[in-house]
Amino acid sequence: MRARELGIRIGLLEPGPLDAITDVPGVRVGHTTLISGDGPLRVGHGPVRTGVTVIVPHDGDPWVEPVFAGCHRLNGNGELTGLEWVRESGFLGGAIAITNTHSVGVVRDALVAHAARSREPHEVFWALPVVGETYDGGLNDINGFHVKQSHLDAALESASGGPVAEGNVGGGTGMICHEFKGGIGTASRRVAAADGGWTVGALVQANYGERELLRIDGVPVGQAIPLSEVPSAWAAVEALEAEAVARQTERQAQGLASRSGAGGGSIIIVLATDAPLLPHQCERLAQRASLGLARMGSTASHGSGDIFIAFATGNRDISREAGESDPRGTVDVRMVTDRTISPLFQAAVEATEAAIVNALLAAETMTGRDGITAHALDHNRLLDVMAQYGRGPRASVRS
Repeated sequence: MRARELGIRIGLLEPGPLDAITDVPGVRVGHTTLISGDGPLRVGHGPVRTGVTVIVPHDGDPWVEPVFAGCHRLNGNGELTGLEWVRESGFLGGAIAITNTHSVGVVRDALVAHAARSREPHEVFWALPVVGETYDGGLNDINGFHVKQSHLDAALESASGGPVAEGNVGGGTGMICHEFKGGIGTASRRVAAADGGWTVGALVQANYGERELLRIDGVPVGQAIPLSEVPSAWAAVEALEAEAVARQTERQAQGLASRSGAGGGSIIIVLATDAPLLPHQCERLAQRASLGLARMGSTASHGSGDIFIAFATGNRDISREAGESDPRGTVDVRMVTDRTISPLFQAAVEATEAAIVNALLAAETMTGRDGITAHALDHNRLLDVMAQYGRGPRASVRS
């Protein structure tokens, strides 16, 4: 179930046909979801609640035909690899992948290996992949390193346009958002024809936030559905951590640090558009994801990794073979004007907010390691709360 299907309208702009990042022509998304085992945590054995998600930016070979891109860091307690080259060159030169915190390295290497396999043996090839992470250790055997190269390969092979699976899938499988079950979410918004008619799509891996801060369409949902009504998975995680600390010597305990807890989560946001944006404009677009996140109630806490990337496919064939073997001395590009970029900013804000809402609505209650349960946001309860504030489809019924 998604926001629009429930009658919840986020923002003023209309979505694309799929209300997904794949409304941007050529963009493809694929997931590999890993769910196995139950019961107590046995590192290396499970339970496993994790995966990997990939976003392919266009219908060509992104490793040899990059597109303009920009990025933004709201709070940096996280990772999105390859951003130094994005900042330096203004190009995104490959697929984007998102996984759990401790699987970034293997997924990054797997992306390089996947691309390298299609090259001739003596062909010069290098890649600086963009791979993001959020922490799923509350539900998953994160130190078991269950994500393998084959899982990245499978996600790439399954990548397609069309509807995007959301919630407990791919990299979002074990994620928690505002102390409800979180995960993958997507949405899109289109600007008016007079402003270019372009689409902005968002895909998020949502794993951040405290309950009482959650707002949906401006409604303080988190305060209306407190932890006393729907408990947080982090309470159980923290109880187990406290027991572990108690078993350590005082000196050992002082050296313990954890990313767990509602304030230690993160979110990766990927924005795509078919508008002809230059790199600095992509960076400006990526910044606007912060506003969509803020509308949901995030304060970008110290422990959160809030990192965003935006790419634009409105200019194509702007670099061949990553530029180094391109025989052309110059290329022609287009750019939107300042008058028409502001509607794109609005689209980015609204698509980001809607994608997070969709992640919460699509996610299902999940029990992971040590019997820890992350509860889904109940749809009926949400609609009742929103109606109390004059929002949502039930508001008119009550008035």
